[in-house]
Amino acid sequence: MIDVIIAGGGPTGMMLAGELRLHGVRVVLLERDEEPTKVVRALGLHARSIEVLDQRGLVDRFLELGTKHPLAGFFAGIERPAPERLDTKYPHVLGLPQPKIERLLTEHALAAGAEIRRGCAVTGLSQDEDGVTVELADGTSLRASYLVGCDGGRSTVRKLAGIDFPGEPSRVETLLGEMEIGIPWEEAMPLMLEVRKTHKRFGIGPYGDGGYRVIVPAEGVNEDRTVMPTLDDFKQRLIAVAGTDFGVHSPRWMSRFGDATRQAERYRSGRVFLAGDAAHIHPPTGGQGLNLGLQDAFNLGWKLAAAVNGWAPSDLLDTYEGERHPVAEEVLNNTRAQIELMKVEPGPQSVRRVFTELMRFEEVNRYLVEKIIAVAIRYDFGSSDDLVGRRIGDLALKRGGLYEQMHAGRGILLDQTGRLSTGDRADRVDHVVDVSEELDVPAVLVRPDGHVAWAGDDQQSLETALARWFG
Repeated sequence: MIDVIIAGGGPTGMMLAGELRLHGVRVVLLERDEEPTKVVRALGLHARSIEVLDQRGLVDRFLELGTKHPLAGFFAGIERPAPERLDTKYPHVLGLPQPKIERLLTEHALAAGAEIRRGCAVTGLSQDEDGVTVELADGTSLRASYLVGCDGGRSTVRKLAGIDFPGEPSRVETLLGEMEIGIPWEEAMPLMLEVRKTHKRFGIGPYGDGGYRVIVPAEGVNEDRTVMPTLDDFKQRLIAVAGTDFGVHSPRWMSRFGDATRQAERYRSGRVFLAGDAAHIHPPTGGQGLNLGLQDAFNLGWKLAAAVNGWAPSDLLDTYEGERHPVAEEVLNNTRAQIELMKVEPGPQSVRRVFTELMRFEEVNRYLVEKIIAVAIRYDFGSSDDLVGRRIGDLALKRGGLYEQMHAGRGILLDQTGRLSTGDRADRVDHVVDVSEELDVPAVLVRPDGHVAWAGDDQQSLETALARWFG
């Protein structure tokens, strides 16, 4: 009997596998493809995702391989400088292509003890009160306590679980690929910048080893999502949009994506859960998709482990959907808005000019940027205390940073009074007696996903919060 089967070996699935292994959960990850994808659908990590990696002691390797970029132009490509004094130690975008992110997370999951099986496609599932039976394409089956579908926008798990995926089909489509160009970059760059003044879904940029990342609006929407574009498709669209095909040749990979916007009606069906693109798809504007999936996994992992290990409160698993569904709704909403602002028609361009003016106000710019980088998320825990429900920053303590205390994936009681107690939950909550000039409350209870579950100095109310989240 496996504890948890994860279907899908992308960043979300690998992140979840690593989180579960922190708590000794037996994990088998099933990936349909024999080899990791080389297609670069995401280009980097936003602040909250970098914080998540920091909380698990993984961030150094990502920072070493990535490139820091300023947080400017991330809302619909409107060029405004990044707000000052953002509430994060990572006020930048970490440029790192998706295959590298996936590789690093895979290495972490394997090192933590996850079992990864490639070339294993899920074809069926059934569940009962005790577990889930998963049928594979080779005719074999596996049995687990829980199944999590991290298998993308066309999720097999979601369909087999009978979960609806309402929303809107693609209205516009974009070609994306990596290839070489036939003219010097010094000649191509000014032309590219001129075209981008009006066509925000167009761009060419060097990508290393003589390659260039090319993105250009497609002529229409291809209903067959399995049909990949050809080099001639790129040339025709480049000529139509920019007046030249830039001499593109020798493609390394080519792909297409649309602006379909859909969200799973629910994230749970009994013992089956959805995370990442299996739960929500949206346009890639603002670079939020991969980050949203990583944060889904970070929210679900410790809760699922609590259920496997027998101490989860009765409704803990239900809080995953309750907390993450509204977050994805907000992302779907802001990506829809950004797509409208990037259209070249007079109406959207007029609205874009108004938004550009509004973003000159620091408060507006900050609000929109914090929405993109996900540092302003507050889960509704039913508390009037504004701190409760929010993610906590890396507070400076006398003995280092708070995130250093979170590598094991347990809860943290950060106690500046030294008078509080976690009771008999030492296996789930670490009692850290320390002080921070950055914390203006006597103590906080922090969940394993870095969100504040309680603040104050009263042991009785602390007991209520401990029971609520840690059994």
